[in-house]
Amino acid sequence: MPAFCRDCLTLQPPQTRRCVKCGRMRIAEHPELFDLSIAHMDCDSFYASVEKRDNPDLKDKPVIIGGGRRGVVSTACYVARIRGVKSAMPMFQALKLCPDGVVIKPRMSVYSDISRSIRQMMDELTPDVEPLSLDEAFMDLSGTQKLHGVAPAVMLARLVKRMKDELGLTGSIGLSHNKFLAKVASDLEKPRGFSVIGQAETATFLRDKPVRLIWGIGPAAQVSLENAGIRSFADLLRWDESDLSARFGTMGHRLWYLARGLDHRPVSSRTPIKSISNETTFYEDTNDAHILDGHLWRMSEKVSARAKASRKAGRVVTLKLKRANHTLISRRLALRDATQMADTIYSVALGLFNQVGKQGPYRLLGVGLADLVPEDAADLSADMLDPKAAQRRQAERATDAIRARFGEDAIRKGRAMQ
Repeated sequence: MPAFCRDCLTLQPPQTRRCVKCGRMRIAEHPELFDLSIAHMDCDSFYASVEKRDNPDLKDKPVIIGGGRRGVVSTACYVARIRGVKSAMPMFQALKLCPDGVVIKPRMSVYSDISRSIRQMMDELTPDVEPLSLDEAFMDLSGTQKLHGVAPAVMLARLVKRMKDELGLTGSIGLSHNKFLAKVASDLEKPRGFSVIGQAETATFLRDKPVRLIWGIGPAAQVSLENAGIRSFADLLRWDESDLSARFGTMGHRLWYLARGLDHRPVSSRTPIKSISNETTFYEDTNDAHILDGHLWRMSEKVSARAKASRKAGRVVTLKLKRANHTLISRRLALRDATQMADTIYSVALGLFNQVGKQGPYRLLGVGLADLVPEDAADLSADMLDPKAAQRRQAERATDAIRARFGEDAIRKGRAMQ
């Protein structure tokens, strides 16, 4: 059976527990290990891991990334997660569960810079890299073995080893024969996981798994499926494709294929980015104006950072809200000039929110940019109705430069403290 050491990359005899060269017990072994080429790489607790890397005093402490006591959790390290801390949880609730948690404001410009370094490493392995966010991406390594001289599995282990050696960060790998299963695999053994789902074992592997394993099946969709008696993949297999489609629309068609481990979507770096967005589901429904305003600003900052990192700007600002009863409200406004500035995104999103803000309480809030263009076409014109807009843009550019040099906390807006 094919096997190699994930630390020193040495090929191993079958059923070896310890590496014959370095003695470590990090052996990757699977019958199809050297035959599969579709992968998903997910950084381990990315934001928190960056903070621990940059401040060794945080190494063994529960780190929570997010706002102040009136804010929410963006993400948390594994130590905090063991205590029950979850993304989108109110900070006061997180600190009740984890009173010794160290709360740190997100440093989006730093995370974006690191993301570009990781992307460059992936690009050196294959031209087919499809990023999903700053810290995860699909890769198709088909046909690359002749170029690199080793199987894709070994190249993936080399990638995460290089991330650790050069950037001080770890990642988990999922390797399979399609995107759906590769992403499922990358979540099986985090952190520092390397999981393989082969073609021969796909049906057996999926049969007893819950449908929430499917990426994109949120709480509302899960309730709809449970109302139809669908809790596991085995339940899905009992439905005809036509019946699933009639009951669940396009999602039903997709579920029929995924229940059988089928996913024909290609990994493509050439798929144009249509939008950049950030959203959060609140741990508890809220109508608190201060919390909602703080979220609007933080999301605008994140969308701005991602736009700047990808060298894009958007001609349309979007706002997404979900009420407590799961009904959606969406608003969008076309701009005269494309933008990538947090100040502009926030101002427009706030105006859109004020049109519908009294229809809460809300359980989800999202901000985004659409109709993307290259950043060269962004923020060019003066705003006659807001003479100080150009001054704020200049200040934001200066702030970005200072944060890039001295850290995200070198300058902080009071609004972000909410």
